[in-house]
Amino acid sequence: MKKIAFYLGVAVVFCACSGKNNKSQETDNMTPSDSIATIEVKYATGFSVRDSADIRLVDVGKHDHFALVHADDVVVPEGYTKVRVPIKSTICMTALQLSNFTVLDAHDVVKGLTGTKNLFNKDILERVKDGRIVKIGMEGNFDTEMVLAANPDIIFISPFKRGGYEPIKETGITLVPHLGYKELNPLGQAEWIKFVGMFIGKEREANEVFSGIEKRYNDIKILASKSETRPTVFSGEMHSGTWHAVGGKNYLAQIFRDAGAEYIINDEETAGENLEFEKMYALAAKADYWRILNSFPGDFSYDALKASEPRNELFQSFKEKKVIYCNMKKQAYYEISPVQPDVLLKDFVAIFHPELVEPDYQATYYKLLK
Repeated sequence: MKKIAFYLGVAVVFCACSGKNNKSQETDNMTPSDSIATIEVKYATGFSVRDSADIRLVDVGKHDHFALVHADDVVVPEGYTKVRVPIKSTICMTALQLSNFTVLDAHDVVKGLTGTKNLFNKDILERVKDGRIVKIGMEGNFDTEMVLAANPDIIFISPFKRGGYEPIKETGITLVPHLGYKELNPLGQAEWIKFVGMFIGKEREANEVFSGIEKRYNDIKILASKSETRPTVFSGEMHSGTWHAVGGKNYLAQIFRDAGAEYIINDEETAGENLEFEKMYALAAKADYWRILNSFPGDFSYDALKASEPRNELFQSFKEKKVIYCNMKKQAYYEISPVQPDVLLKDFVAIFHPELVEPDYQATYYKLLK
């Protein structure tokens, strides 16, 4: 646990007048730490925070370092990029980043997106339509003119994806890596709410939102742990001749375990690997459940699953109609689920252990395919 108390000192203007009363002197010497909320990083591993009198130092990964300041004349340590906060405008490169702004009610700060595919949020779509948010193109093919038109104070990026940031770097705009997608703990991914909150001046709100997520997640996790059974589950589909299976240390595998199930791959991989069908079948032939997330046009079905790969009908979970499904064309999965790990967890618990949830529970993302 990394606990960081943030005591922000504010430079106060001293009056040279000798008649200054005691109350004024007390005010001049005050450091209103209560005005900025304490940041405690409990689960996320991709960023850390250190604070001094007038600077908040934020380290992202091993190579990116930012000094968040509230005044331009603050001198920052060598190796740190100064960022005046709170920022007023930014560009989001991923839906995960956008989810942080949505849950913090901060769409006004977002001035640019890469695109609107699989985007459901009516407010964001309206802002794109009327020009308050511009589309800058996809990673690797950015429209620099549109980036400049957005006039961002900083740009949140995902540095280990397709990249193509060199043209943007030439604009001089500060690029801030957002590594939430690399977190292996579902709560660690959601905790990047706090990261964004520091940049937009909503630390207190971010803490409150995350505290609620954390409590709900852990309460559901404890509930699932009471089940006497632990069904097995696997994930993914065949695409272009290979089956991408997420690793045993992936955040999805952790959600399965927290929901009272066992993921069939128990290695130390995070991203996973591409397997031939035969290898996947050897691992998952007798698994109780099969989780699928895709963007299927229309209503997905067992017939559609068989049509995509005839051998799919060989899995026990297919035969017993225990395919767990979410259609990204119908649910705002990547748009908001990164900040709703508690909701994802309860969806899975409702499937693995229906006796543990209320009888009228309505799933948000995942349901058994009919």
